Amino acid sequence: MVRAGLILSAALLLLLAAMTVKGALIALPSPPHAPSGAGFDAHRAADRLARVLGDESAHPVDSDANDAVRARLIAEMRSAGLEPRVTDGFACNGFARYRAVACARVRNVVATIVPAAAVARGRPHLMLSAHYDGTFAGPGAADAGIGIATLLETAALIRGREIACPVTFLFNEGEEMGLIGARDFLDRDPLAPRVGALLNFEARGVTGPATMFETSRPNAAAIARFARAADRPLANSMTTDLYRLIPNSTDVAVFEERDWTILNFAIIGNETRYHSPGDELAALDRRSLQHMGDQAVALTVDFATREAPAAQGERLYADLLGRQLVTMPAAFGLVMLVILLIFFLLESWRRRALGRPLGAFAIAMAGAGAVALIGQLILGLIRAGDYMRGHPWVTELAVYGSAMAAGLVALRLIAREAEIGKLRAAYWLFFLLLGAGLASVAPGGTVYFLFPPLIAGLGMSIERWRPGAERIGALLALLLLFLSFGPALSLFEELMSNGPHWMFAPIGALILLPALVELRPLMNRVPPSRLDAAAAALFVLPWIAVALTPAYSEDRQQLFTLEHVADTDSGQAWWAVNNDGAPVPYAGRWERIELPHTSRRRWALAAPAFDAPAPEVERVGEVRTAQGRRVRLRLRTRGAEAVSLVAPAEAPLRGAGVPGRLRPLGRGSGEDKRIVRCIGRSCDGALIELDLAGTAPVELTLIGTRTGLPPQGAALAAQRPRLARPQYAPDSSIAVRRVRL
Repeated sequence: MVRAGLILSAALLLLLAAMTVKGALIALPSPPHAPSGAGFDAHRAADRLARVLGDESAHPVDSDANDAVRARLIAEMRSAGLEPRVTDGFACNGFARYRAVACARVRNVVATIVPAAAVARGRPHLMLSAHYDGTFAGPGAADAGIGIATLLETAALIRGREIACPVTFLFNEGEEMGLIGARDFLDRDPLAPRVGALLNFEARGVTGPATMFETSRPNAAAIARFARAADRPLANSMTTDLYRLIPNSTDVAVFEERDWTILNFAIIGNETRYHSPGDELAALDRRSLQHMGDQAVALTVDFATREAPAAQGERLYADLLGRQLVTMPAAFGLVMLVILLIFFLLESWRRRALGRPLGAFAIAMAGAGAVALIGQLILGLIRAGDYMRGHPWVTELAVYGSAMAAGLVALRLIAREAEIGKLRAAYWLFFLLLGAGLASVAPGGTVYFLFPPLIAGLGMSIERWRPGAERIGALLALLLLFLSFGPALSLFEELMSNGPHWMFAPIGALILLPALVELRPLMNRVPPSRLDAAAAALFVLPWIAVALTPAYSEDRQQLFTLEHVADTDSGQAWWAVNNDGAPVPYAGRWERIELPHTSRRRWALAAPAFDAPAPEVERVGEVRTAQGRRVRLRLRTRGAEAVSLVAPAEAPLRGAGVPGRLRPLGRGSGEDKRIVRCIGRSCDGALIELDLAGTAPVELTLIGTRTGLPPQGAALAAQRPRLARPQYAPDSSIAVRRVRL
């Protein structure tokens, strides 16, 4: 009995360790030690990027700093053998998922490598795209400096090759503020109608694999290219489907309006540096750059030298440990899912596993989420802020410890009489039912629910002729489940690094449960009280570790942005801190309140109203339409680097933009305000037209934002916590006023 308990304890700890380090299953390629002209060299590409970024200052759209970046980019393009041209236009773009329109003056930089053969010059272009503007908050070495480096190095390697189609390199401006450069290219660049395929490169972090996370639809043509060309492919059709359900977007959200073959790539490791001063060249993982560059070169060569593969329709696909891409027709996958469902339904019925065994797994998954949520809520009462930010693996340990605890308790209490054969059949039936449910929302996820149960089912079928085959099939199935689901879950954790973390527990339970089933013989040899003690330890001890682990680190710092906010109508002003909710290290009566410029709560303290001129608008025209009216305004920024016109959620503002080229506001949600934003120097004096339904007056809040605090804010900046930095926005001075139209 003691020996069984020790073996079981070791097995549980091994499973927990495996869940914590599952991301290490994906090995990234290392850059070459010595430069060579034969392939992509991340060190050489990083040197190119370093010359473009210069002093690594923030360089938002239409700023002096971005002018300097563009000048260095043009020089670097010429040194790579390209002949760049620059477009110049004031453009606006709407957000499909938000009630917002953004405007700016954008200058795209474009260069094309033309085939030597005249007959090939008429073929559709392959376009590689990345944006060269950054945010107001940081250098943008990864976002999207990794794309700049990738395009420059790829261009240098492709130039001089025999190619069968033109290859265009687009370095667009204004992506960060609303995909504006992409919109301007699509609407006005003469090359846009000649493009047939697109490779887009992005980042939401500074490390991790370059994931191909989005394709054109239907995806067969894009996936056939990717599967044929990419070395170390990392992609799955579930990610592509789920990405369409979240509010994030890249330039592809604009480009997908055209019938192009599209592949979209990004790295997402360590979001704490994203849109912050921490997004610097020293932090950009050269292995991530190498992985992205290898895929960019391979796909560019494939598109530019080989005929398109014969592929139609929709494909399911998933990589296996970043080494091999498995693909199949979506219809075949769905048929296979149905057949497996029928098989395990019959097998579970035959084994009488449709009652308590099946219910045990449902309760285990639900219980995993509930137990992890309880742990997170209790810890939230003890520690404020993003306590998991500095060392996320410790929180993962607690989440999956909670999942394992729920699984142990559910199997002991609910399926205590069920023998292992019943549990195997019931688990895979439950697994397939979940897969069928996911397929109704994200059909691409079906690919993850096919092969592990297929192996388990084969083992069950062969068992009558080869005793022991069922156990071998079960072990192979759970191993394949871990190898396929584990890395995908690791990427999901990175994507949702800000939480809620308890949501990972049910997925973790799904991976752990078949292993717990195989440990059932050992569990039967251990007294129930000890099993309960083990479950309690798996839940309590990791959460204690989270409670004792520092919240922040040198690499993963706290979000901490300072603001001076002045309401010029009321004369009120505040010092404000946008952080993760942790208490601020300042004297005085700071309160968490909603301020006039945002619906997100800030720590705030009354402040003097320093000289902070708010922007103004001048009405220069109004035209009545059958549906309402169009009001033309001239902006006066009064020194602001960005101006926002914000209307209430119920306001009849339908669209906005440059006169004659209006863009609709996105659908948003019921409580979202309606926003028109202009960014950059050219906003001063710019004409903006609003499309309003009806003729009733509308009140707008004008918000002007400029980088930096008044001199009196220096003391607050000096007392910022050591392991903290601005993120998503720099320290800023904000002035607010209201107008009625």
